[in-house]
Amino acid sequence: MISAAILPERTVLRVSGEDARHFLQNLVTSDIEGLSAGEARFAALLTPQGKILFDFFVLAVAEEEGGGFLLDAPKALAAEFLKRLTFYKLRAKVEIEPRPDLAAAVALEGNPPEEIGFVFADPRHPKLGTRIILPAADAKAALGKAGFKITGAEEWERLRISLGVPEGGKDFVYGDTFPHEANMDQLGGVDFAKGCFIGQEVVSRMQHKSVTRTRVVPVAYKDVTPLEGVEVKIGEKAAGFFGSAAGGRGLAKLRLDRVEDGLKAGESLSAGNIALTLVKPDWAKFPFPGEEA
Repeated sequence: MISAAILPERTVLRVSGEDARHFLQNLVTSDIEGLSAGEARFAALLTPQGKILFDFFVLAVAEEEGGGFLLDAPKALAAEFLKRLTFYKLRAKVEIEPRPDLAAAVALEGNPPEEIGFVFADPRHPKLGTRIILPAADAKAALGKAGFKITGAEEWERLRISLGVPEGGKDFVYGDTFPHEANMDQLGGVDFAKGCFIGQEVVSRMQHKSVTRTRVVPVAYKDVTPLEGVEVKIGEKAAGFFGSAAGGRGLAKLRLDRVEDGLKAGESLSAGNIALTLVKPDWAKFPFPGEEA
């Protein structure tokens, strides 16, 4: 049976009004002007210094379904996200509201019927499944009626981690991480041709640098799982920290230049004395430590 998971750590906000598209276009890292109804983008709202405050999906809603945009965002940041969007509203003809009546889910496999709710492919990676925004009150019943086996959110986490896709608050720190460090440049989260957005100048400079020194990358381990947040070392040198993990795979935010130098010197990578092995994901287009030039 095909499976789906309800994502309790996610929440939904709605941005509507005649200025909604232009409002979001000037704020976030992805192109909203070119977003068609039913299409979604992965995006972030940054600090003026170019660091990630919030990352989320932006879904354009057809006029006959209410219009505007639905934002699928981390629940833990919802109040602050709403406050920040309202701060930037100024005189724009925009309404910003939480939608606790809606829930976020993901079909790990299979194609959800459109009548179940708002359905869109995860824009980060084709194997990350299909996102669903649907009424929260009967979400489980609706998914079951559509033929899905309801799995726990941990199955979704296992899939995400296996593909090497970072999650904020686990694999990187909000307010202290640039989009490149969280691989948003690799996963469709930044449009470098769209023009201005908050933090755009800093992000553009990073794009034109020869290399980004720090990134979240996949790692493998055996037997014992390192603790989330534990320091990662290359030899005896600090190299970063270990994030989320499942089934022998994890994510670690690392100084790649230090790791590269250490590997060349024959040193080993570890987290809390547990050996780690780097695993290059299929989406990575940046120089990876240990690769032959």
